[in-house]
Amino acid sequence: MAIPDGASAPEFRLSDQYGGQLSLAELCAEGPVLLVFFPFAFSGVCSGELLELRDHLGEFTDHGVQVAAISCDPMFTLRAWDDANGFDFPLLSDFWPHGEVCRRYAAFDEASGRAERLSVLIDAAGVVRWTMMTPVTTARPLVAYREALQGL
Repeated sequence: MAIPDGASAPEFRLSDQYGGQLSLAELCAEGPVLLVFFPFAFSGVCSGELLELRDHLGEFTDHGVQVAAISCDPMFTLRAWDDANGFDFPLLSDFWPHGEVCRRYAAFDEASGRAERLSVLIDAAGVVRWTMMTPVTTARPLVAYREALQGL
């Protein structure tokens, strides 16, 4: 079960696709954050979802929301995926310790060793305001993100 609305979001520090480090506190210092947990770079559903977020990133930034995507892929895989697609937001690697941050967010599938398809909207104070989880084979709809943004 995902973290409930109103709970404090678990802090983390992960490598981005360029090898830099980002923490939740650093992200929240700039305003609300949308964490988008996804199973695998270069996979069909994940590519479709993140490309849609990239193409509609202005809808999030217009609300002051930063998008950051998290998977258990290695940093170098995320870099290659970003180089191929130009995501314009951080791709964070929860590769080692494998899935530690995903576990803190109840977004880790132990059987397959991958992230679940979970989205978490966190306000600038680090409080969870909205979550959405879909099955691994089902893309999260952009309209659901739009509705969540209206609730900020």
